[in-house]
Amino acid sequence: MARIIGGIACSHTPTIGFAVDRDKQDDPVWKPIFENFQPIRDWLDQKKPDVLFMIFNDHVTSFFFDHYSAFSLGIDTQYAVADEGGGARDVPPVGGHSALSQHIGASLMADEFDMSFFQDKPLDHGCFSPLSILCKRDPNWNVQIVPLAVGVLQFPIPNAKRCYKLGQALRNAIESYPEDISVAIVATGGLSHQVHGARAGFNNTDWDKQFLELFEKDPVALTNLRLAEYVELGGMEGAEIIMWLIMRGALSASVKKIHQSYYLPSMTGIATAIYENQDTDISEEKREQRLAQHRQHMQSELAGVGDIPGTHPFTHAASIKAYRINKFLHSLIKPENRKRFLEDQEASFIEAKLTEQEADLIRRRDWDGMIKYGVIFFMLEKLGAVIGVSNLHIYAAMRGQTLEEFQATRNAPGALYSVAGKGNLSWNKSS
Repeated sequence: MARIIGGIACSHTPTIGFAVDRDKQDDPVWKPIFENFQPIRDWLDQKKPDVLFMIFNDHVTSFFFDHYSAFSLGIDTQYAVADEGGGARDVPPVGGHSALSQHIGASLMADEFDMSFFQDKPLDHGCFSPLSILCKRDPNWNVQIVPLAVGVLQFPIPNAKRCYKLGQALRNAIESYPEDISVAIVATGGLSHQVHGARAGFNNTDWDKQFLELFEKDPVALTNLRLAEYVELGGMEGAEIIMWLIMRGALSASVKKIHQSYYLPSMTGIATAIYENQDTDISEEKREQRLAQHRQHMQSELAGVGDIPGTHPFTHAASIKAYRINKFLHSLIKPENRKRFLEDQEASFIEAKLTEQEADLIRRRDWDGMIKYGVIFFMLEKLGAVIGVSNLHIYAAMRGQTLEEFQATRNAPGALYSVAGKGNLSWNKSS
């Protein structure tokens, strides 16, 4: 089973990435940052985790306010660095442990955390600034990640207690993963800072030290603070340190602090720390029994669904496998893409980098084949609207029937309809 080898806490200020990219290791101003991160690098070299579970917040780069979620879990196989306005940093994409991400997502949902999930998104300095000083790349990264983006910028946001509870659920999620891999949980952000308004430049070193003390020894006390108190003590943007409680909740009640540092060069109190579990209260046999029960709990909602004939749940695995073709079909909601497809579908397939199998499924209008491949029905609906094939034709084709045969099974055989729109449908058209 997967093992949590410990937790890392660190700031994610963009100044860290700036110092790395400009080789500031020997500059007196920046040198303390590198010195304070070195014990974590040494610890990672010694422990060699397979995966880093990265907890961070996006800075309105890849996630905008048209859809802003509290907890967004990446399930992709790799993540590129985002362009935050001045050009993307010259660092390679980092691999994502998609299978572990999917397992964690299923576990957290089973434990009633309403997660959102993302693919095909680059990550900004919230993730890559600390990652670039923590890990080696020669030329590629020596570790995979599972990213969790926490929405802490647009209120209301999750409170400290909710973050801690998510961490407690995260421990079961990771440890119940059946493969023998090691995971370190990295909580980023903070410490005290504010970057807006007349209070810009605010810091509170005393609070930073108090937070670090409580975080190690009495994290529950931190869960009882209101967000307004976090803002008052550590600055509006400094309140993002509630994300650290996700990591702390995933560790044992008692932890061993291996390393801690603090440096305040300018706008943000930059902290680093390492914590290891101090589990002494449960045998390995009882632990495995608990995790086996948890895996059963995770699977209970969909148990048996695969045995229902003609039923294909749209899972994370299906979404990842068929992401490219679903994205192509979804693009047909834009008039210019519809025009391009209708004028030259083969060229549009090439531009979308569809595989030959994916292109052929669309080319042959193999509706049931697309479903089995991993296309969600509502993309078929969009394709049908573009080419003038009704929903009813698609339903019939998936059942291996003509439209007339399918309609004969309905209570109102004369009710002909399809997805709303301005397109013209031909009810005599073959599906």
